[in-house]
Amino acid sequence: MVLTAIIAEDEPILRAQLKTKLGKLWPELQILADVGDGEAALQAISTHQPSLAFLDIQMPEMTGVEVARRLAGNKDMRCHVVFVTAFDQYAVEAFETGAIDYVLKPYSDERLAATIARLRARLDVQSPSGPGQDLTALLERLAAKLTPQSDRLKWIKANIGANLSLIPIDDVLFFQADEKYTLVATREKDALIRTPIKELLVGLDPEKFWQIHRSTVVNATSIESVSRDIHGQATVKIRGRKENLSVSRPFSHLFKQM
Repeated sequence: MVLTAIIAEDEPILRAQLKTKLGKLWPELQILADVGDGEAALQAISTHQPSLAFLDIQMPEMTGVEVARRLAGNKDMRCHVVFVTAFDQYAVEAFETGAIDYVLKPYSDERLAATIARLRARLDVQSPSGPGQDLTALLERLAAKLTPQSDRLKWIKANIGANLSLIPIDDVLFFQADEKYTLVATREKDALIRTPIKELLVGLDPEKFWQIHRSTVVNATSIESVSRDIHGQATVKIRGRKENLSVSRPFSHLFKQM
């Protein structure tokens, strides 16, 4: 099988450096395109259908995380993803699962060689696949951590009857979405908003608000207990509420130690 790749890096010198190092350390890998922004990366992946994509995280037009999320939602754009990042404050935490590899800038030949060995081992046993459902939580966490602290949500604007209510974000116990609305649950009152969960996650503090299901985000400080049934299915009990919120498998890692 011929292995192919694209490189997306907005710094021309670093892009050329990565291309050169890959050529030296992995000569059989064919680099089909190297581009400088996220939109161009998506176009290159669509055009060339590579086995691998090396994505810088901070890029113009679209971040590497956003590119990966788009790949996750398109079964026709399947490839393994390696993030290239200078943000070590979350890189190690995010990738310790081994789900997607990363190269931390500045990287040595030895570090890149370790990534190549890991990718070779994976490609020997797997056909290329884009980030799947099990990586949704990881990608959302990375996207949220790219949001500056000043851009985080402080209030939720919600219509309650004929009045506009401003709900402090710290008062929210959980968000739960259905097809049209998202429930904003607090101890005193509930409200409905039209903002989908994905958009809320961009402005929420990922250290405090945990996504536990595709349609549910909880304030971690509001969790009273976590229980499991005989099949290992986790359920979260929210303090002061009657609801028991299910934890779907992609997010069960949040409660491994509980």
